[in-house]
Amino acid sequence: MDNTASVAGPTQGSLTWRLSSHPITLLCFLAFRLSALLTYLFGLLFTDNDVLIFIIVILLLSADFYYCKNIAGRRLVGLRWWNETNGQTGEQTWVFESADPSRVINATDSRFFWLSLYSLPVLWGLLAILALIRFKFTWLPLVAIAVTLCITNTLAFSRCDKFSNASSFANRAFAGSGIAGTIASGMVSRLWSR
Repeated sequence: MDNTASVAGPTQGSLTWRLSSHPITLLCFLAFRLSALLTYLFGLLFTDNDVLIFIIVILLLSADFYYCKNIAGRRLVGLRWWNETNGQTGEQTWVFESADPSRVINATDSRFFWLSLYSLPVLWGLLAILALIRFKFTWLPLVAIAVTLCITNTLAFSRCDKFSNASSFANRAFAGSGIAGTIASGMVSRLWSR
């Protein structure tokens, strides 16, 4: 009987940054997200300089918002979004962009991205409730800004992913012929006419 145990490494999709296709992007993404949260928490516990903590956390939240929206989203999951304003009418339009459907998205990158995207608004929401319970009303504007930025990114990337999945379904249906192509073209035309 062979007593040697086979040591299996982590499988694709595991939450280990070493399996990432873009480890530096992933580490920077997580660093911005966690540094704003940890600066806020340690600022509450270890310092009385509220203004300094407020400024540092706002800068970290802004960097996180920009990095998530423009760099991490595109590199880790192939999604990007932005908002355009028509100069004449003032009407705002959300634009969603997804990578080529043939691009393979790393399962580890995707899990890290979506897990942190959905968990961070929850954590900031809990900190808002904690600030209310402890009567720390001076921290509520900072937590409200954090919740707003996190929820904006979460909703935008969720819609972007939804449109990406819908367009890849339509592309596969367009490649087919007959009824499937007709149904898919009708769905896409109704989707974009809204």
